[in-house]
Amino acid sequence: MRKTFYLAISWLMMAALFGAWPAGLLAQTGQEAFIREYRIGSKDLLEIKVVELPELNLAVRVSEDGSITLPLIGRVELGGMTKDAAERKIAALLAEKYVNNPQVSVFIKEYQSNRVGLIGAVKTPGMYEMIGSMNLLELISKAGGFTDNTGNDLYVAREGKDGIQVKLTINLDDLIINGNQNLNIPLQPRDIVTVSVDKIIQVYVWGEVKNPGALSVKLSKKITLMQAIAQAGGTTATAKKSAVVIKRKDEKTGKEIQIKANLNDIIKGKAPDPPLKEGDVVYVPESFW
Repeated sequence: MRKTFYLAISWLMMAALFGAWPAGLLAQTGQEAFIREYRIGSKDLLEIKVVELPELNLAVRVSEDGSITLPLIGRVELGGMTKDAAERKIAALLAEKYVNNPQVSVFIKEYQSNRVGLIGAVKTPGMYEMIGSMNLLELISKAGGFTDNTGNDLYVAREGKDGIQVKLTINLDDLIINGNQNLNIPLQPRDIVTVSVDKIIQVYVWGEVKNPGALSVKLSKKITLMQAIAQAGGTTATAKKSAVVIKRKDEKTGKEIQIKANLNDIIKGKAPDPPLKEGDVVYVPESFW
């Protein structure tokens, strides 16, 4: 099941990354259009170059109010401007006092105001720049994929209208296993994506089963008695299926309690298949007649 899960992830990520654009076209079209249309924001790192004035060749970070400070001309408001508009504005200010027709270039080295955050059960959580459009699977791919303790859901927190934060919930089984691409939503700047973390628990199966020992399962999957025995290889020919015992510590007292179960009745549908809890010990006795 796990192998199938990760194969599905790999296939969907490849489709998300390359399905919408022919190879190389995204870099030539999507990224160039993004750089042209991107609006400079606070904390962006700009590299300024002026051919006629080498003292203005420097890197400068945009302040919270959207401005930068340059030698000779002082404070310059660039917040909300495109790269081309910023070049024209700096050139116009220089032309007023210092040089005719200055050749100015602005290169955005870091898109700090156009980043998304990723935390939780991924291999490389952190902040990621959005160069062009980006969807959920592209972001997960950049982070190296999911970890083994990934939970059932993914959450996207984003700023809605009037500054009110909204949270979107994405079911990972529906997105990854079922391939529901409607859930592979496009991200927006300053989104915070959280991949839920599931708890790995252990239950133990001993006695007359083919592969006795510890089983590691996700807490959210709620493994049942029959499922645990099946994962342990099933019962042996000498198992006494009518006298299975589940040993469990009482949450309040810490004392061991025993829960009896009849596998024959469970198989026939005459009794419910009890869910197991963390630390449960299932014992299948041997039949001597």
